Amino acid sequence: MKQIVSTPEEGNSGRQRGAMALSTKHSDNDDQYLLVAKLDNVRNMSNLLKAVNFKDVATVFASELGLKVTVEDFKCIQGNAFIQSAIFHEYTIKEEQLTFKINLNVLLECLTIFGSSSVTGVMTSLKMCYSGYGSPLMLILEEDGVLTDCSIKTMEPEEVLDFDFCTENVVNKIIMKSECLREAFSELDMTSSVLEFLLSPDPPYFRMSTFGNAGRTHSDFPRDSDMIESFQCQATQTNRYKISLLKPSVKALAISSRVSIRVDKRGFLSLQFMIKNEDGQVCFVEFYCVPDEDEEPEE
Repeated sequence: MKQIVSTPEEGNSGRQRGAMALSTKHSDNDDQYLLVAKLDNVRNMSNLLKAVNFKDVATVFASELGLKVTVEDFKCIQGNAFIQSAIFHEYTIKEEQLTFKINLNVLLECLTIFGSSSVTGVMTSLKMCYSGYGSPLMLILEEDGVLTDCSIKTMEPEEVLDFDFCTENVVNKIIMKSECLREAFSELDMTSSVLEFLLSPDPPYFRMSTFGNAGRTHSDFPRDSDMIESFQCQATQTNRYKISLLKPSVKALAISSRVSIRVDKRGFLSLQFMIKNEDGQVCFVEFYCVPDEDEEPEE
């Protein structure tokens, strides 16, 4: 069932009405909402959401710090897009936290309703409103004087997996330039079902290995490489992760400038991507992945 509900103002004739009339009308009603957020450039939000768009449904957590949008698959991989309150030019929330589920595909369809291409001097502004439990998420988008309203059905949130990834339990951590990891990922043997991460204070320091039709192949990253910005490894760890679970992180890797790789005592993996938006603001997308516990592949 289509979850975009057009308001009377959204028809072709309604879209062409003056921006001032519609903006004034909705500003007068802001008091009824528990959350009101405004962006001058909607791509600063949509690009981050695309980076975690590997499943249909997302859970949105809104707090005074901003929005966290969480997507999970099989309780084995979790992606989180963080949209800080500072990214918005106006951000008001009246409760400590608001939580709801939403169809992420539908949300992105609305956010990119004017198109997703970046044209110099042309930006789509966004006003987003939410009244609380059971209410739809209201979007008002404007580009070059043309306005569109969207109302997206929200769903009751379910508990998301707590990976309990604490800094004090991190054994090894590396911060590197994303271009280096992008190149390594592009050369992976995709016939391998797993990707092995070896991190160690001793050589080879950081090694990624696959076990496909071509046999064992690996890529090494010396700790003194220009691509490695920080190297904090306390002990040798070798863990394997299903490539199918890591694939969703490639979208975030593609638009990031730096990536933090962390592994905790349990072998849980955290990939945190630093992404600069079109206004030069720094945002983060983070993925958590559990290690593969199946029988090890033949080497």
